[in-house]
Amino acid sequence: MKNQNISKKILHWYDNNKRTLPWRKYISKRQRLYFTLVSEFMLQQTQVKTVIPYFNNFINKIPNLKKLSSVSEEKLMKCWEGLGYYSRARNLKKTAKKIILQFNGDLPSTIEDLKTLPGIGDYTSRAIMAIAFNKPIIPLDGNVERILKRVFYLRNENEIIKNNIIDKKSFFGKSRRASDYAQAIMEVGALICKPSNPLCFKCPISKSCQSYKKNDFEIKSKNKLNKIKYFEADIYQNQNKYLLIKNNKFKFLKNLLIFPMKEVKKNKFNTSLNKKINIKMSNMDMKIVLNKKNKLIKIRNSYLLDKKNIKNQILPSFTKKIFNSVSNYS
Repeated sequence: MKNQNISKKILHWYDNNKRTLPWRKYISKRQRLYFTLVSEFMLQQTQVKTVIPYFNNFINKIPNLKKLSSVSEEKLMKCWEGLGYYSRARNLKKTAKKIILQFNGDLPSTIEDLKTLPGIGDYTSRAIMAIAFNKPIIPLDGNVERILKRVFYLRNENEIIKNNIIDKKSFFGKSRRASDYAQAIMEVGALICKPSNPLCFKCPISKSCQSYKKNDFEIKSKNKLNKIKYFEADIYQNQNKYLLIKNNKFKFLKNLLIFPMKEVKKNKFNTSLNKKINIKMSNMDMKIVLNKKNKLIKIRNSYLLDKKNIKNQILPSFTKKIFNSVSNYS
């Protein structure tokens, strides 16, 4: 009975407070499945507010699974440009092709089959099962995890291990509205049980929360230390033209245009003569020295970019940040 009350309270709050998100607007089952697939790929490691305009543009340009399976690499990357983690876009297309070829164009409806698709792991498969297929599953994302840590006042290392948090999901119980319920719980985490300054006076389940009773909302998490890496980027420039290369060297930004660069050891990282910039990417803090060259050279897989045409090119944010630094560097 207690768990039923929890689900009723959360769903009542959701029905009156949920955000209007573009992937929640659909008119057919096929559209619902496609919207869920695209949005879940985009939401991997990216916040909702960032994803919204990209999702709208993507759906407008690539409106269904069949078109996604055959879209050109150039159009796909242009639709994804600036969203980062470009391997997600490539995996999304691979997934679309596999669904067309192996599943007769229908999104698989089991966790096991979903996990055979490129880019879909445990969380994304469960999110799709709950949201798209209305299965009684609570996907464990950062929002859900945070709610459980506060409800049960989980603090020490043994308490915050993933298996323990998964065991605590039974707190939420179940609902026949499984799709709405999974989204509702995540919505409470995103809008109410925020990482700092949670809005407990608006929370539908605050009376069941030990952190609320103790007035202590600190969240303990496993420390994920970013790796610090050092690079030198060569800026070959002739008037307004810059030399870029198609990246086949580094695991990040694969096959995208970057400035010629190499990784160096910390003791070889010399910033005394040249400009240095810092860029964060995934779990990596990149410290980059910009070596400005005044002559263009020939490099395999290189591309000459005119500064005035930068808006028309498919460039990752990483390259644009270096480009902006170079523009102010003389």
